[in-house]
Amino acid sequence: MNILLVDDSRLARQELRHLLQAHPEVTVVGEARHAAETRQLLPTLRPDVLLLDIHMPGETGFDLLASLDTAPHVIFTTAYDEYALRAFEVNALDYLLKPVQEHRLAAALAKARTALTPPDDNPPTPTPEQAPTLLTEHDQVFVKDGERCWFVRLADIRLFEINGSYTQIYFDTQHPLIPRTLQHLEQRLDPRVFFRANRQQIINLKWIAGIEPWFSNTLKIQLREGPEVEVSRQQSARFRELMSL
Repeated sequence: MNILLVDDSRLARQELRHLLQAHPEVTVVGEARHAAETRQLLPTLRPDVLLLDIHMPGETGFDLLASLDTAPHVIFTTAYDEYALRAFEVNALDYLLKPVQEHRLAAALAKARTALTPPDDNPPTPTPEQAPTLLTEHDQVFVKDGERCWFVRLADIRLFEINGSYTQIYFDTQHPLIPRTLQHLEQRLDPRVFFRANRQQIINLKWIAGIEPWFSNTLKIQLREGPEVEVSRQQSARFRELMSL
C-alpha cells in the first residue's frame, strides 16, 4: 500500500511516518505540504492512499479533491471534528482526529486494504463462526436522524433504547433515532463496555453513577445525566457476576 502524506506541518508528517512504521505493508512514497505540491506529485508517485490534512495554506483538502479528475483513496487527518459529515460525502475511507491514535490508524488502514483488494469471483461462504468486527468505545459512528447528522464516539453514548421499530441513542443532550434493532447493536458493540440490561435497553457501563437493589432481586441503575434503567432478573444476576471480583 503506497501512501502520500499531505500536511503543512512537518511535525505532523513525522508523527504519521513514525506510526506507519508499525505497518510493514505500507510504503510512504512521498510528502506534500499543500494542495499544489500534491497535484505535482500525484502523476509520478501514483499513491494508493492519501493521508490528507484538511486545513492547509491556500486550498483545503476538500478543495484539492474537488480539483482532481481522479483521486486515490483518502483518509483525512485533522484537528477539527466538524468536517466529519463532509468527509463522508466525498467518500473518505476514514476521518482521524489529531493527535492520531495508533488503533484508529490501524483501523483506517484496514479499510484501505479492503478497498484496494480486488473482489473475489468466488468468495467463501460465510460460516456461523464468522462474527462481525466489534466496535470499541474508541470508535466513532455516523448517526443520521432526518436532516440532522452527528459523528459520535461510542464512549459518549450512554444508552441505546428501543423506541417503536427504531432504537434511540442517548448522548450529550441528543436522542436521535436509528433504524437498527438492539439485537444488531448487541452483536456489534464491545460487551466489556456495553451491557444488555433488559429487552429494551443497552447501557454503557462507564456511565453508571449508582446502583441500588430493586424488586425481586433485580437492580436499578442510575446513569450519569440519566435516565434510570431497571435491569431484568436474569440480567441482574449476569451483571453481578460480570462486575464482581
